Amino acid sequence: MATEFPSELGCLATLPRVKLFSGKTPIQPMPVLAKSCGAQSKFFVKRDDCTELAFGGNKVRQLEFYLGKAFNQNADTILITGAVQSNFVRLATAGANKLGMTCHVQLEERVKTDNPLHHSSGNVLLDQLMGATLYSYPDGEDEAGADRQLGQIADDLRAAGRRPYIIPLAPGHPPLGALGYVVAAHEMLKQIDKNKLAIDEIVVASGSGNTHGGLLFGLRALGSSIKVTGICVRRDAASQKSRLAKRCLEIAELLAVSSKVTDDDIILIDDFLAPGYGIASEACMKAILLAARTESLMLDPTYTGKSMAGFIHRAENVPSNSGLLYLHTGGLPEIFAYQDELREAMVAGVDA
Repeated sequence: MATEFPSELGCLATLPRVKLFSGKTPIQPMPVLAKSCGAQSKFFVKRDDCTELAFGGNKVRQLEFYLGKAFNQNADTILITGAVQSNFVRLATAGANKLGMTCHVQLEERVKTDNPLHHSSGNVLLDQLMGATLYSYPDGEDEAGADRQLGQIADDLRAAGRRPYIIPLAPGHPPLGALGYVVAAHEMLKQIDKNKLAIDEIVVASGSGNTHGGLLFGLRALGSSIKVTGICVRRDAASQKSRLAKRCLEIAELLAVSSKVTDDDIILIDDFLAPGYGIASEACMKAILLAARTESLMLDPTYTGKSMAGFIHRAENVPSNSGLLYLHTGGLPEIFAYQDELREAMVAGVDA
């Protein structure tokens, strides 16, 4: 998939990549949400929930590079690990299907819940519908162990004559997925320029670091000083900052360029992380309901609900007439796994 990129992005155009969506998502205004928040700022949303493949989401951009490498290596099977309601797992299965590969997915128990919907609805249902082979991993906070277990599954598949490709979870591997958001940074800057938008700050969920890190790296490489604020959804701000700093250096190494990201560029807020990964707070539920009932944006309790709560918080703390852009990373199927909690929130009137 050959694409032209500026020289500031190094060897990006030469790296293996497959096409999994049409290549662009819109930036839209959110005036009703801004008015409901009493904000003096202008609100915009980058609709990466509209990346087309199997309910879409940010992982589609990331998978174009992971699956590009797998395709180049003549793999016939994709292996990936993630939370039970992982959007990455769902989209890896979808992408593998589109390329004529099979997908083996390992689901980690990251969220302590006795709700049967968590293990049967949402992304799990879609994984099964698309024919993924499912495995379980009991520890949700052991990235290295989850990767080792994937390696054992891959060994078994090789012994059976398959050609597996592993998409790793833990740090220490080339962050091919982050390149999808280096591409997105290039796309966003062109849209901002073409539509003459005044964007002062972008707010994004910060989890694995591939979306946040790739976007920040790409913006700075292309000379943009737009502030990028990451809302922590998996770990605290101090831990995430270290992860992001390493991720940006790894991206620079992949692209054979110097990183222009400074320590001050890595901005993180962990006020909306509690009570933990995959567990919604009252602020998260308020954000989900407000976004749905103003701009008809569908958000999930794990990633986008928390990042929208952070976005609304930032709107309360910026100068008047600032331009704030929310990066909607998708996650729509998770809504159905959390339907009981969402109904409870509506009954409780947390949006009041």
